[in-house]
Amino acid sequence: MKVILLSDIKNVGKKDEILNANDGYARNFLFPKKLAVEATPDNLKKLKDRKDSEAHKKELDKQKAMEIAEQLNKLQLNLKVKAGENGKIFGGITSKEISEELKKQNNIDIDKKKIVLSETIKNLGRFSVDIKLYEGITAKLTVSIQAE
Repeated sequence: MKVILLSDIKNVGKKDEILNANDGYARNFLFPKKLAVEATPDNLKKLKDRKDSEAHKKELDKQKAMEIAEQLNKLQLNLKVKAGENGKIFGGITSKEISEELKKQNNIDIDKKKIVLSETIKNLGRFSVDIKLYEGITAKLTVSIQAE
């Protein structure tokens, strides 16, 4: 019997996969536990529609990420911090602070986990920061840190 899996099942298959299952296994285990549905033409059409919808949503997300990347590549973020002698910053600039300043200054909301800093910025000056927006889409933001 052909079935469509509704969730991942170890040693059987992944969600939305169509596979042949023994009739007894399908009727006595998969169907009662709502782990699968029979692969009727109606259910196959629903699966295709759901996959098309997900693909369309991913494409929209990718386009939005590309637009944000263009904005960020042109942008320069200015941060004013307290600094001691030799241009050393008290504390440091983290991805959280960069995310908050982007939101405050330019109204661009970027999750701090997407901002890639090899280490906390501890000096005054200009730095290039990578921001991973989507699979394969990375923006470079210029961060200028000045003393107050």
